[in-house]
Amino acid sequence: MSNGYEDHMDDCREEMGRTNLIVNYLPQNMTQDELRSLFSSIGEVESAKLIRDKVAGHSLGYGFVNYLNAKDAERAINTLNGLRLQSKTIKVSFARPSSENIKDANVYISGLPRTMTQKDVEDMFSGFGRIINSRVLVDQTTGLSRGVAFIRFDKRSEAEEAIASFNGHKPPGSSEPITVKFAANPNQNKNMALLSQLCHSPARRFGGPVHHQAQRFRFSPMGVDHMSSISSVNVASNPSSGWCIFIYNLGQDADEGILWQMFGPFGAVTNVKLIIGDGVTSNITGR
Repeated sequence: MSNGYEDHMDDCREEMGRTNLIVNYLPQNMTQDELRSLFSSIGEVESAKLIRDKVAGHSLGYGFVNYLNAKDAERAINTLNGLRLQSKTIKVSFARPSSENIKDANVYISGLPRTMTQKDVEDMFSGFGRIINSRVLVDQTTGLSRGVAFIRFDKRSEAEEAIASFNGHKPPGSSEPITVKFAANPNQNKNMALLSQLCHSPARRFGGPVHHQAQRFRFSPMGVDHMSSISSVNVASNPSSGWCIFIYNLGQDADEGILWQMFGPFGAVTNVKLIIGDGVTSNITGR
């Protein structure tokens, strides 16, 4: 027998789905007011929200716009989807109602050929299902790909299929197989425990992290001889600027790519610096 309350809630969710939009690939410097202004040109906007990093406060490149009228939402998709803003082409679509089958659908990919663009990565994985958004990590200085990417699928089942099919696969132009796995959620305790294990295990060839803030340093844990090597590294003076960790006793074959691949799944890494001395030491800044 039908439950009147549940039927009413289903109708509300369906109505919300016809007016609520997700906007991906927004320019990094676009503000929430600019987002609202852009979509208000189509019709009356009830709310507009630019999603920002909870710690650092910078834009994550996507947001939500909710219209009062479903026809305005549909017209916004037809008008603004594919619009070129600065160096970005925005993607506008209906936002999905929250449900269990859309959770944990974010995939981490490493070992990609450095020549692969964001479009190449999306083309490679699009056969597994609808891609909500994607991101290829690039070197902040050179602008070149680091061979690491993230893809968020519409459903977890699509992410599972992509992992099963492409993990260990060798794509065209690559001499090594790629790694494809679920992206770790840094808010989950089990992942933080894994990071702690990685950093403190004596069996590993790298040391643990130093989470001190800059003003708390009384001496360099690496010694005076190495301080000049890291003078250019921006150690955070407050949590909103990110955190700097040091890893010691890396093998002589260690490079920045290995560190990006190792720490990327735990959160956004903003800078990696290798310091060559008696033993290879690295410095990683992230959020």
